[in-house]
Amino acid sequence: MTAKKQEITPFLWFDGDVEEAMKFYLSVFKDGRVESVHRPAPGKPAQSATFTLRGQRLHAFNGGPHFKFTPAFSLFVDCETQEEVDELWAKLTAGGAESRCGWLQDKYGLSWQIVPKILVKLLRDKDAGKANAVMQAMLKMGKLDIAGLQRAYDHG
Repeated sequence: MTAKKQEITPFLWFDGDVEEAMKFYLSVFKDGRVESVHRPAPGKPAQSATFTLRGQRLHAFNGGPHFKFTPAFSLFVDCETQEEVDELWAKLTAGGAESRCGWLQDKYGLSWQIVPKILVKLLRDKDAGKANAVMQAMLKMGKLDIAGLQRAYDHG
């Protein structure tokens, strides 16, 4: 069976640093790859690029200063372990900004959600008290802490 072609691809608008941003994201996510880079002429800065991170294709474009990223759009990253959460959080917040509930902005202003997979499982628990305890714990966190979420669940 062949893999289904991705039909919806996020299109990211940058202000002159599309190639730098792409290289940064590829350094953060080791399984990423460059699909294409378009330059208007040899030796000129890239105007656009297409790359893949964890199987997700992204188009990036040097559109100028007209539009900025907002937290209304974010890239959600499922993480298996606390080590993975910690590593991605450290790399993506370098030069950026930490926020609440696993959200951050990288140095280009793009918002990310760095979320351990167990969070969704705990929040969907049939025991509403436990799920609410996890939600309340999460609301107090910046970077999400699996052990803290599990403690809240166990005591919920």
